[in-house]
Amino acid sequence: MTDRFAGSNLTCVRGGRLIFENLTFALEKGEALVLRGANGTGKSSLLRLMAGLGVPAEGAITWNDTPIADNYPAHAERAHYLGHKNAIKSTLTANENLTFWADLQGTKSDIDKALIEFDLKRLAYVPARLLSSGETRRLALARLIANKKSLWLLDEPTVGLDQHSINRLADLVNRHRSDGGMVIISIHGLFPLENSQTLDLGRGS
Repeated sequence: MTDRFAGSNLTCVRGGRLIFENLTFALEKGEALVLRGANGTGKSSLLRLMAGLGVPAEGAITWNDTPIADNYPAHAERAHYLGHKNAIKSTLTANENLTFWADLQGTKSDIDKALIEFDLKRLAYVPARLLSSGETRRLALARLIANKKSLWLLDEPTVGLDQHSINRLADLVNRHRSDGGMVIISIHGLFPLENSQTLDLGRGS
């Protein structure tokens, strides 16, 4: 049986305000969903629901037809959520930041690979507080390799990146999908993602 991540008839309410309603999606291994829409249409809210960081007002999000709410620890084991904040410890080096996350998953051998993938090897022992905004974002993205998960939930991951880094990320995403992973990404502008679905929240759910 192939893995299936889905949401049906989802309604999101935040601060007493309706963000979206009657939203449905479905992905299987190797598939990608791109979320589009103007600011305030609910892309970030939807990703947080998908990560299990909130509960929809109506509807359900499921993994293989079982609500993720039935077992949040199991969902946390499969899902990697990257929000607007980088979640980087400024006093630790790039290497130490990745080591912390890799230790959680027992993937310490992939730290060098993660650093190389995002052109951070030369900055491995530089404290994160000395990194530029683009370097810090690349360090946050390097956790995708150091802390392996099958489901990637990426909220505007290209913010602060130059075109070369955007292309590196797109290549990584496509390789992850080739290995059977799933990706849901909110994005503004162009992103070289192959054979993806698109959900435009700005056009209504």
